[in-house]
Amino acid sequence: MLLKEYKTQFTNELISIYDEKEIESFFYIVLEAFHQMKRIDFAMQPDFELDVVQLLQWETVLSQLKEQKPIQYILGETEFFGLPFYVNENTLIPRPETEELVDWILSNNQIIKSTNPLKILDIGTGTGCIAISLAENLPNAEVYALDVSEKALEVAKRNARTNNVDVHFLHQSILEIEDLGQQFDIIVSNPPYVRNLEKEEIKKNVLDYEPHLALFVEDDDALLFYRKITQLAQKNLSNSGALYFEINQYLGKEMISLLENHHFSNIELRKDIYGNDRMIRGCF
Repeated sequence: MLLKEYKTQFTNELISIYDEKEIESFFYIVLEAFHQMKRIDFAMQPDFELDVVQLLQWETVLSQLKEQKPIQYILGETEFFGLPFYVNENTLIPRPETEELVDWILSNNQIIKSTNPLKILDIGTGTGCIAISLAENLPNAEVYALDVSEKALEVAKRNARTNNVDVHFLHQSILEIEDLGQQFDIIVSNPPYVRNLEKEEIKKNVLDYEPHLALFVEDDDALLFYRKITQLAQKNLSNSGALYFEINQYLGKEMISLLENHHFSNIELRKDIYGNDRMIRGCF
């Protein structure tokens, strides 16, 4: 079957579930994963033919997309901050908003990154995307990454090896730690922050497939992880250290109050590319 013909079939079978732009994105992601072909290659090879095995691979992807399984889980890979990351059902899929958080940290440390060593802790590391991206771009940094999930840490360790960076991984529940035992220049976290009352806003592909442990908090204590991490940061941030969070878009004011109540200064709340309050920094 000609690939151009299959593209039409691929689109027709998904159009009742996804919009056309998203379907096209899926097609080109799979095209590159299976055939190392980009959009221009497809245009230049209109008569590229799929053999029986290749067609079966495409059909397997198509059937899973019909179940609204995320394309990143289907292929087992994604890209974050220009780096390749393995993903599976034990980790959240890294998102563009989190790339913005990484970029913010890097922009605040560009001047010192090549001269002064930094000690960084990423809490709730998941795939390791934040810790690994910081380690890659801050070569003088000593980076630690903590997660409660052993299976998530297995993914993160694999990603560190793939990207050839050194990260110290810690298997602990942040809620059970009273003192981190050392000082850090930067503490960063993208902890669970979606309240149960917001589940109706979550797309089916996220709700059905991504780990709820990394997503949801109880409605009556939505800042549970932020409060605990902020308390630890009071003890374990170095002088002039900084605390960074990715946050629930509806709780920006509450996050400012939390940091103020714990004596942080130079507090800055930032919006993401979609115009939502998404990240905050406090200095110590």
